[in-house]
Parts: sequence; structure tokens; C-alpha cells
Amino acid sequence: MKYAQRIETLPPYLFASIDESKQALIQKGVDVIDLGVGDPDRPTPKHIVDSMVAAVQDPSNHQYPSYTGMLAFREAAAKWCKESRGLDFDPKTQVLSLIGSKEGVAHVPLAFVNPGDVVLCPNPGYPVYAIGTKFAGGVPYDMPLLSENDFLPDYEVIPKDVLQKTKMMFLNYPNNPTGAVADKKFFEETVEFAKENDILVVHDNAYSEMVYDDYKAPSFLEVDGAMDLGIELYSMSKTYNMTGWRLAFAVGNKDMIAGFGKVKANIDSGVFDAVQHAGITALTSSQQCISDMNKVYQERRDVLVKGLASVGLEVKPQKATFYLWCPVPESTNSMDFAKILLEDAGIVATPGVGFGSAGEGYVRFSLTKEVDRINEAVARMDKIRSKI
Repeated sequence: MKYAQRIETLPPYLFASIDESKQALIQKGVDVIDLGVGDPDRPTPKHIVDSMVAAVQDPSNHQYPSYTGMLAFREAAAKWCKESRGLDFDPKTQVLSLIGSKEGVAHVPLAFVNPGDVVLCPNPGYPVYAIGTKFAGGVPYDMPLLSENDFLPDYEVIPKDVLQKTKMMFLNYPNNPTGAVADKKFFEETVEFAKENDILVVHDNAYSEMVYDDYKAPSFLEVDGAMDLGIELYSMSKTYNMTGWRLAFAVGNKDMIAGFGKVKANIDSGVFDAVQHAGITALTSSQQCISDMNKVYQERRDVLVKGLASVGLEVKPQKATFYLWCPVPESTNSMDFAKILLEDAGIVATPGVGFGSAGEGYVRFSLTKEVDRINEAVARMDKIRSKI
């Protein structure tokens, strides 16, 4: 059997490969501390779960859902955006439900990218930006995110011949994997750049609420002119510990939302209504659960930063996401360092090169374990200090 070329050219999906290695060690009896994949370890808040239970028991929710999402869910999403960001959206034309933001990232190129069109993708970045582009027949072009530029892309170094072929770009701030943040000035520069080159912008804002040190992440769509050429994706996964529920939404330019919606209407049958009811509860209830979780992550961040420094790994604590982007020793590379951590200490960390070539020289730690397990991970690293 021969696979389609689009499949044959894909590298192994990063997180699936890591999970295979982790499971192999667990089967050998190793006590593995997984600081790899960004999956919250705390349960979904009870009031959201209770809402889901009630909705599942209602037979009216057992039929096919709306392709674009329940209007009530889209209204709740628009209301949440107004209250949290001061943004006004028409829920009927500027809001679209998604089966998780990964699905949205993977499918949005199908609406706008023709074969041969270039899509600007952050490097390092979420692998699905490039994968979704390739599935649409587009050509990913890397925008390196470097420490000397605060992990922001430098638009001036992109060749003019590339820009002439560019149709769309992905951005993601607060950023995975680096944890970097962007200010309004950068978003203003982005709008100017996109207008000059006739580029659509898709801002993946999955970590918008995962913030610390009194920081508030701005929306790309807050900037003048952004609504003319962009949409933003918001995820319920990290915000409300709902990764397994698969629920997110897109907001922004109505023509982009309409095109995106046409793709989804032909590919999927929408989000299960019971999940959307739970989403409505999450968006319209007290947001204290977000603040409480952020306090937990901030404590974990501070403990791990201190612990890494104690074993000679200096990392800059970022103001957002639940990731630490940690430089590896100069004597090694990201894959080998991650292998040392896994095989010699039973610690899962994600090699930076898995997010792109510009991720070489780093590993990503996720703050997805309790403080005692983080301290245990640091103690294990200390025991193999000679190797790291």
C-alpha cells in the first residue's frame, strides 16, 4: 500500500513519538515524571462538569449539532470577548465554534491557501501550523523566533519574492513553546506588514488567560486594522482545563469566518451540543477558576526555575503559558539532552528541535505536575549533574 505524498512527507508527530518512548519506560517499571506534553493535570472545574452531565441527559442534545456552533455558545463567546478584551463581535457572522483549536489550525488553510501559496509559520512553533499548510497544498516558510529578538519574528528579513507568494501567516502569543509574549506595538507592526503584503493573519491565542505577575495578554484584534485581515482562535482547553473536551472558537473578520465555516461544514458535523452547553457555563460563570489555576502554575514555575538554576540550567521565567523554554548545555543538543533526562532520570521534556530548526538548543518543560513532583524531578537531575 502506498500512502498519499502528503502523508509520506510528514515527520512523526512530535508528541506521539514522545508518548511512545514514555510508555516503553513505564512498562519497564520506571517512575516517569512527565513534563512534556502541555496537558493540564488538574480536573475540569466541577461547575463545568455538572453542566455537561445535565446536558448529556437531555435528549435534545443527542442529534447533529450546528456546523457553525449553537448560537447560544457563539453569543457566550462574543460576550466573553467583550468582557475580557473589550472586543465586539456579531455572534452570527464573526464567531465560529471549533472542535478544539488544533482542528481549527489544521483546517483554516483549506479555506484560503491554494497549492503553491506560502504561509508564514513561527519556528519554533506548534507543528500543526506547517502540517495544516502542507495538507492544503501550501508551502510553509519559517519565521525564526530567536532569543535576541525576544522570540518575535523579524518581518524585515523575509525575502520579497517569498512575500509576493504569501497568502497567510500564523502567530501565537503568548507563545508555545517559548512562553514569550507580544505587546500591542508588535501587533501594530504586524497589521502594517500584513496590509502592505496582502497577507491574512491567524492568531492562535490558546494561552490568552494563562498569565502571571499581573500580566494581561493583549488581543491581536484590539489593534486598529486587525479586524480587516485577521481572525483569532481561543481555546477552552488550557483556560478551563478542558483539553479532552475539544472545544474552542474563532472570532474576527466576518469574511474569513465565513470561508472557514464553509470548510468545516464540509468536513465535520460540529461540536457536540452538550459540550457547547458546558462551554457556555465556563464562559458565563465566575472566572475565579482561572485565577486559582494561574496561582498554581505560577508557584510551579517559580519552583522549577529555581530548581533548574540549582543544577546549572538557567531559564528565564516568562509571564504566560505553562511552559519553560530551557537552554540545554552547549556540549549537547536538544534531542540528546531530552534522551538523557528520560533514560537516566525518568523525566520527560520536549526537545526544542521538534518545534522547528530554530528550537535547537532548547528543551521545553511543562508545568503540569505538582510541586513535590517538580522537586523530585530536580533532585533526579542533580543526581545526574555530570551528564547535564
